[in-house]
Amino acid sequence: MVAGTSDYIKTILKVKSNMDSGMFLPLQLAAAEALGNPESWYDDVNKRYRERRETAESIMELLRCRFSKDQTGLFVWGRIPDETGNCEGFVEEILNKAHVFLTPGFIFGTMGERYIRISLCAENKRLKEARGRIEDLNL
Repeated sequence: MVAGTSDYIKTILKVKSNMDSGMFLPLQLAAAEALGNPESWYDDVNKRYRERRETAESIMELLRCRFSKDQTGLFVWGRIPDETGNCEGFVEEILNKAHVFLTPGFIFGTMGERYIRISLCAENKRLKEARGRIEDLNL
């Protein structure tokens, strides 16, 4: 049990939400085992993710989104153009016309309001297909 001002409670909840969502133990053990892979395995995985990142960044450029090439992680975040209405309408248009779903940042909170997110977990072939569909829209 905890009691305090709302600011303190929000901070505690933020930390607690990260602590309570730990990785499933068998998955942790499998990841630890994977650390024994040869260096060539890591080189191959890094190469694949680098290629995916380049494709995702090219989608961001095509959509005229601002983004940092210094981002790390499994996603590329981009700010939609200022002249674009709202993020929801932006991603809806792309979904309806190009059949490509881009994750709107607002679903992650107010800080993501004018952002979209592209996952690097999809194969590069699929990312390139999405790029081609968006390119055909001539936005």
